[in-house]
Amino acid sequence: MKLVTSIIVALMLAVGASTTASAATLVANVDISSQTMTVTHRGKVKYRWKVSTARSGKVTPAGSWSAKWLSKNHRSSRYNNAPMPYAIFYNGHYAVHGTDQVGRLGRPASSGCVRLHPENARVLFELTRREGLKNTRIVVRR
Repeated sequence: MKLVTSIIVALMLAVGASTTASAATLVANVDISSQTMTVTHRGKVKYRWKVSTARSGKVTPAGSWSAKWLSKNHRSSRYNNAPMPYAIFYNGHYAVHGTDQVGRLGRPASSGCVRLHPENARVLFELTRREGLKNTRIVVRR
């Protein structure tokens, strides 16, 4: 009986997790291995962009989060006031944001955040603003 109950609970959790993920109308899927982001809006792939995630010795955590807060003209309090335009914070101090180091996109170069070309960051920021934080998911995979 305990086994059956455990299986039912596990299935309910799995269904609940997939329902939560699918409820998002805007999903930014980051693939660390290919250094790319695929943006899906209302079930359709809209964009594929190069990104930079954590360089050697740093970490971009893998997982799935809803967007927590936005900051259009953010400056890093951790890294010498570095510009982080169109920042979408999703996990503590981790964010998706624009970078002025566009020549490094497509390879690991950040301190842990997900960096985008500033124009792409603006597009994602505006989509997030329109769809709402609770309807935006940031998914990071290795």
